[in-house]
Amino acid sequence: MDFLRLLEGIRTPAVTFFMSLITWCGDEIFFVALAITVFWCVNKRDGYYILLVGFLGTVLNQFLKLLFRIPRPWVLDPEFTIVESARGAATGYSFPSGHTQNIVGTMTCVILSVKKKTVRAAALALLILVPFSRMYLGCHTPLDVGVSFVIALALAFALRPLILKAEEKNSLMWGILGISLAISALYLCFVEFYSFPADIDSVNLASGVKNAYTLTGCLLGIIVAKALDDKYIHFRVNAVWWAQIIKVVLGLLFIVAIRAGLKAPLLAVLPEYPAALVRYFVMVVFAGAVWPLTFKFFEKLSPDGRR
Repeated sequence: MDFLRLLEGIRTPAVTFFMSLITWCGDEIFFVALAITVFWCVNKRDGYYILLVGFLGTVLNQFLKLLFRIPRPWVLDPEFTIVESARGAATGYSFPSGHTQNIVGTMTCVILSVKKKTVRAAALALLILVPFSRMYLGCHTPLDVGVSFVIALALAFALRPLILKAEEKNSLMWGILGISLAISALYLCFVEFYSFPADIDSVNLASGVKNAYTLTGCLLGIIVAKALDDKYIHFRVNAVWWAQIIKVVLGLLFIVAIRAGLKAPLLAVLPEYPAALVRYFVMVVFAGAVWPLTFKFFEKLSPDGRR
């Protein structure tokens, strides 16, 4: 807390505005948009790599949050103030940091996958700045950030050689996906059957339970989408640059529409958390197997806009 109080004392409007922008890069939306862009436009292998590092990291992150149940800094010290604009995204327990987990895992994947020095430099900058922004804004302590940093690095480095081998040996990729799903299922069992103390914060617990269902839905979706792609689709990521932009923008808009449009119908027939599992499952299957059916059209577009 001493370090956070030091940062609190040197906050300025300009730096706070900059850190508020930077911290967004650790948000779920940024992670999903980047991972899907890589998956659709750059390389399926690296897309799977980023997604799996992100999903597994989130499972471990959520498990540790509910296991240790450490309150946020402004709860630990009522005299400490968070930057109010950051409060909305600071949900759940404090330890470890979810934003740090997302950005460090994702940017480490980028650094290990891309050879361009400018891309690596930008990724390294985000890898450093986003964790610092979480402390500057008052959302996390150095312990929260440090543990997430180490977990994300370990996952990214551990999965990289396996993903490279899996490109040549598809059965290995299925093994990685199976283990990932099993880990997510174990976390789901943990939130459903573990005897949490009576004084646990109900909002934080509900957030952890919902994430268990959504992550399981995502991993099930990846497995189904990969099976369909392996057997029937075999989509390619090639296209001219402006067609890639259209592909990504339209695809993400459809995903957002599915996310919003399915919520009410599913809640009408299913409990909240199973409904979330199904909704995210559909979203991932759409991203991995339905929208790629259009990629041959985008691939055939020539630079002058003719087919």
